[in-house]
Amino acid sequence: MKRIITTLAVIFCAVIIYGQAVSKTITGVVSDEQGMGLPGVSVIEDGTQNGCITDIDGKYSIQVQSEKSVLVFSFIGMVTVKEKVKNRSVINVRLKSDAVSVDEVVVMGYGSRREKKSVAYTSSIARKAPGIRIRGNAGYAPVLGVQDFNTEGYSTVHENGYRDVTNEPLSTFSVDVDRASYTNVRRFINNGQLPPVDAVRIEEMINYFNYDYDTPKGDDPFAVNSDLAICPWNEEHYLLKVGLKGQEIEKDNLPPSNLVFLLDVSGSMNAHNKLPLLKSSLRLLVNELRADDHVSIVVYAGAAGVVLKPTPGNEKKTILDALDRLQAGGSTAGGEGLRLAYATAKEHFVKEGNNRILLATDGDFNVGVSSNADMERLVEKERDNGIFVTVLGFGMGNYKDDKMEIIADKGNGNYAYIDNLQEAQKTLVSEFGGTLFTIAKDVKFQIEFNPQKVLAYRLIGYENRLLNNEDFNDDTKDAGEIGAGHTVTALYEIIPVGAKDAGEWIKSVDALKYQKRNKKVSAANANEWLTLKLRYKQPDGQQSELMEFVIKGDVDAFKDASDDLRFAASVAGFGMLLRDSKYKGNTSFEAVRSWAKNSRGKDEDGFKAEMIRLVKTAETLHKQTASMD
Repeated sequence: MKRIITTLAVIFCAVIIYGQAVSKTITGVVSDEQGMGLPGVSVIEDGTQNGCITDIDGKYSIQVQSEKSVLVFSFIGMVTVKEKVKNRSVINVRLKSDAVSVDEVVVMGYGSRREKKSVAYTSSIARKAPGIRIRGNAGYAPVLGVQDFNTEGYSTVHENGYRDVTNEPLSTFSVDVDRASYTNVRRFINNGQLPPVDAVRIEEMINYFNYDYDTPKGDDPFAVNSDLAICPWNEEHYLLKVGLKGQEIEKDNLPPSNLVFLLDVSGSMNAHNKLPLLKSSLRLLVNELRADDHVSIVVYAGAAGVVLKPTPGNEKKTILDALDRLQAGGSTAGGEGLRLAYATAKEHFVKEGNNRILLATDGDFNVGVSSNADMERLVEKERDNGIFVTVLGFGMGNYKDDKMEIIADKGNGNYAYIDNLQEAQKTLVSEFGGTLFTIAKDVKFQIEFNPQKVLAYRLIGYENRLLNNEDFNDDTKDAGEIGAGHTVTALYEIIPVGAKDAGEWIKSVDALKYQKRNKKVSAANANEWLTLKLRYKQPDGQQSELMEFVIKGDVDAFKDASDDLRFAASVAGFGMLLRDSKYKGNTSFEAVRSWAKNSRGKDEDGFKAEMIRLVKTAETLHKQTASMD
């Protein structure tokens, strides 16, 4: 009898355990207070790494472990909601705006948080707080008791200083249409942290936004725009804005594409804001493809392989089914994956078409070719084959920004960071042509300043894009690429002749013995501030073409300057505050918000309004940091 009872007990327990372990699929829609579907909402099974995000219509589908599971719905700026599964298979949720101020919350990670009892720990606070450890160089500071797993990597940025026009009249740099820094900074701030200094690349923040520039006319693929006004953070100085607008091409007129999706499915991508967000993002892109476009899919983890051979863009179900089957696991053979992607692109190369690898990853290469130098050499070797690269970054914690920036910059491509589905929509749908279709490569700027008007100048940002002056005319030197419809903006802070604070910024140099100085400018050129030269190559060209412009005229008061200049100045000021730049002058968070509010102009998608909210949040975080010093 005892044996029978024991056997029955074991069977009973097994039935209970089995019943608890049976998984079920939950679907539903997440909407806002007005009933509109919310894309990009994080849906996580509480206490697990199992999660997904809502699609563009707010819909989601997730498989949970049992009816006892709890789903957590979270979205930046909304109150987090928890729902018990019980016997339901459909759970619709409506999220409300979060009325709690940021200084009452400590963000623990993407999609989770807890109320604080004292102050939030941000990166700079953590360096002084006992018991909190910092790993890597990302400056991530977890709350006490939370495991610190951060190993994010960023290239060091040494901020540009002033250059004396007498000694250095030329400023030469490569264009940069990468925008990853802004969305990455946004991710940090939305997660309750000030970003690490080297994550802030001001030119990428400025270029995240579109400006109302003139469109190109004639045969040239660009139109150049310029403005000159009083500098808002130092009224002794002037602010020069140079804007470049690429030719727009209607989608139906774009050349056929040979796209290779190179997707990281390693274990490091096993998080709801990595592979699931990657797959949802690419679904948006697939919907934009045409019959004469073709897609291949190469994946890499412990090894690399082809999971989809070239498939016409109108066979969307085949492409989407291949994406849906992807799962994360294993190590990260990034180098092997890149080689296979290049080989696949070359095998199916489309002459006079758009041949491009789209690399989607968190950048955590740790098997095979992994060092930054090795990656640089690999993509430099392959870029001359007419195959361009678009890099999409995902995730946090082990994010390798430095590796992805190298691949994009050296591989004739561009780089974006995807932190939510709205950003995927912007990058892959709204800016489809600019992201995936290059209209000019090796685009370089060279500016010669007039010493009779300008004592010194400082290029704001582009620190990783500076070129030697002789590189401008050297067609073998690599530079940046511009996509269809892209805008590129550069700001210079200028110290004019007669500025009262010139001695504070311009350091003296002993007089030269053998060189003649202070050459006079002819009367005809005396009113010119500078001459701008631009070189570029056609996407399949090897010889550059030259464009040249003279900038002269009066200097506007800042309040009378164009909306474009004033908004770009607000973004630059925001970046300088985040970097705690010694050149920030009298910039303040309040001033930045004011400049931005008064210069938003057309903002149909709300991205400029979003930045204004970010500035407010960053100000609160900055005050918290200051209170701990």
